[in-house]
Amino acid sequence: MLVFLSFFSFFLFPFSSKAQDRTKKPPKIGLVLSGGGAKGFAHIGVLNVLEDAGVKIDYIGGTSMGAVIGGLYAMGYNAKQIDSIIDQTNFSNVINDYIPRSSKNFYEKRNDELYALTLPFNKFKIGAPEALSKGMYNFNLLSRLTLPVRHVRDFNELPTPFVCVGTNIAVGEQVVFDKGILAQAITGSSSLPSIFAPIVINDNLIIDGGVLNNYPIDEVRKMGADIIIGVDVQSGLLGKDELRSASKIFFQITNLQMIERMKVNANQTEVYIKPDVKNYGVVTFDKAAEIIKKGEDATFAVYEKIDALVDKTSPYHKPKLKVDSDSLTIVDIKINELKNYSRDYIIGKLNFKPGSKISFHDLETGINNLNATQNFSAVSYYFDKNGAHDDLILTLTESPVTTNLKFGLHYDGLYKSAILANITNKKTFFKNDFLSADLVLGDNIRYYFDYYIDNGFQLSYGFKSQLHQFNKNVPVSVITYNTEGTNAINIDYLDWSNQLYIQSVFAQKFLIGVGAEFEYLDISSETLELDPVITKSNYFSLFGYIKYDSYDNKYFPKKGWYFSGNPQFYMFSSESSAHFEPFSILSAEAGIAKTVFRNATIKLQAEAGASIGNKTLPYFDFMLGGYGYNNTNNFKYFYGYDFLSISGNSYLEATLTLDYEIFKKNHLNFSANYANLGDDLYNSLDWISLPKYSGYALGYGLETVIGPVEVKYSWSPEIANSYLWFSVGFIF
Repeated sequence: MLVFLSFFSFFLFPFSSKAQDRTKKPPKIGLVLSGGGAKGFAHIGVLNVLEDAGVKIDYIGGTSMGAVIGGLYAMGYNAKQIDSIIDQTNFSNVINDYIPRSSKNFYEKRNDELYALTLPFNKFKIGAPEALSKGMYNFNLLSRLTLPVRHVRDFNELPTPFVCVGTNIAVGEQVVFDKGILAQAITGSSSLPSIFAPIVINDNLIIDGGVLNNYPIDEVRKMGADIIIGVDVQSGLLGKDELRSASKIFFQITNLQMIERMKVNANQTEVYIKPDVKNYGVVTFDKAAEIIKKGEDATFAVYEKIDALVDKTSPYHKPKLKVDSDSLTIVDIKINELKNYSRDYIIGKLNFKPGSKISFHDLETGINNLNATQNFSAVSYYFDKNGAHDDLILTLTESPVTTNLKFGLHYDGLYKSAILANITNKKTFFKNDFLSADLVLGDNIRYYFDYYIDNGFQLSYGFKSQLHQFNKNVPVSVITYNTEGTNAINIDYLDWSNQLYIQSVFAQKFLIGVGAEFEYLDISSETLELDPVITKSNYFSLFGYIKYDSYDNKYFPKKGWYFSGNPQFYMFSSESSAHFEPFSILSAEAGIAKTVFRNATIKLQAEAGASIGNKTLPYFDFMLGGYGYNNTNNFKYFYGYDFLSISGNSYLEATLTLDYEIFKKNHLNFSANYANLGDDLYNSLDWISLPKYSGYALGYGLETVIGPVEVKYSWSPEIANSYLWFSVGFIF
């Protein structure tokens, strides 16, 4: 009997062992992705190799860029999709918190295209910006990418359970995000200090998780991981020869703790991957392809360990995430209580109402409209499920800054050198008002004052006052009644105008308004010895305007179009009755810009104007010539001719510009313009004849923080002279 049992056990044991092997659960694999800014692109390379090998990741934890890549992977994107997302993302826009020009109203456009420096001003103290970026562009991007999982509130319910960490900067503690809004969590975890402003999540003031924990291995272990694959892209210590700047020394100090902690974490990691990214920085986003390759190389270096984790009988193949349409039906819009802004104001800026079916692009445009006002220091949103549709939950933090000091620099050939100082104040008398005062100091002192009550898409009201003056040599026929004079005279020109106006804005681009203007004009010339005063008179007029502007850039547009129509009726004047009778001026401009191939843009502009009346004044004529100055009254650019050198009470002009961005923010361009100009041009068919005036310009332009810096060489076949013009800084 004993022999029989022994014999039976001998044959049964192998089968019993195999049964136990079949029921044994495979180990759970956790992936830990460290922070490192652009160096974190190496994570994509690691994921590429893991996918090709057939490794299934059961848990993911990440910090900073590791949280971004890990969060997208956890929600279902595969490595190739994430690679494509990185390739299509403009990281310059991410860092600079780019707001499309189309999302700004005309006042917000003017703010961005006039001032080089803006500083908060409170209680007679000048402050500093909180950070380079509020991170709104980044949050919009991540909200769009995570749209398929917008209703998930527990990150364990994602296709791959996920966790990331942030730092509560107010108390110096780590915050673990395993629940909440995925876009908010990874935005907070990746908020690099000094580049992105902290964000508020659950009453915690969150910055980059890498400040305290750049490698959340413990958190992934707690999720249930048996084996950790860890990717470390953080920098090591710099040598003494490299510590040559204050910023590098500061970085070294803040990095000491993380590096010591990583030594311990590396020993606790079963498969430790260290890509060679020491030659890249946290913002070298333009080197994405190279960094991804470094991640692949580092993973292949430990491929034997990777291969041992693969279930050879059924290697894992991660499916491609199917992204449905980004259309949203917003049943309700819920807004937190605000002190200074009404619900109607917010809905007006969003430009869609509850019950609307919109695309995510429409939502993003509305959020950008709110952000562009600078009335809110933080804008955040998420979606709650409402039946088969969504509620938009919008949280706005009103900016405590109501006053700003702004500064600008400019030089051109007409107004010469100038320094601009501005003070802007909001809510001076009313909730929605806007007060701006510019003082221009330099060769020609000028000012610009504007008070405006912004009622959004309702009627808005305002008052403007401005003073312009310059000294310039111009042909005598341009500015006086002497139509036969060709000699130049030196004039002192002063124009002081004041306007009351009513206007309405549509779709952030379309502006229509009417108003009344009182203008004082003082023009004199010491060259005219007998009577140096050309005019010293007051004028009263009524005016209207209609404008549309969708250019993506005022100075170097790549797409969009522009239209402006301006009728003005001069009713009264202190000018002698021998010279003045009521007359009207009609003018219009239209332009279109289109990129025809990479970095090459064509811009076509046409403009026309005419004076209507028996008597018109020469100093209100259209004066053409020069480039780079502020277009006041009827002064117009015209290549090939000197500043304000040809004039007439009616004109027709067309300009073609070819612009090529040779490398980022550096432009080579060629322009050609043609015009017919004269008195009563439209009373005959002369306006459709071959152009009487023509000119050309070859230029170079550089986009800088103080505005465009341009040089243009200009010539015309009709005259012997050529001109070299310089324009520096935003034009004012």
